[in-house]
Amino acid sequence: QVQLLESGGGLVQAGGSLRLSCAASGRTISTNTMGWFRQAPGKDREFVSGISWSGRTTYYADSVKGRFTISRDNAKNTVYLQMNSLEPEDTAVYYCAAAPIIDSRNYFNAGKYDYWGQGTQVTVSS
Repeated sequence: QVQLLESGGGLVQAGGSLRLSCAASGRTISTNTMGWFRQAPGKDREFVSGISWSGRTTYYADSVKGRFTISRDNAKNTVYLQMNSLEPEDTAVYYCAAAPIIDSRNYFNAGKYDYWGQGTQVTVSS
């Protein structure tokens, strides 16, 4: 079993930055594909970004491409999401998720992920 704990959310003004962290416990996530998803009030959960077990392959939703960067430190069992140039539309609860090794074409597919964190709130004011 893997437990995921997100942190780093908060309130920020538009144009600002936040760095989310996802710390895993229970076992190593060094062989897992990891993803970030978000859910805004009244909306479905949506894919934000995914990263391969090695960190060499990353994938982003079009809405965050060029502004967000996903990374991982397998030695620390942690995945990060650096969010720059934040917009009010980025306001949501952000979730970290772990999947077995999957093809990058499936990073967006929430159904491929076995473990989920509780989420961290990100609020961007205009």
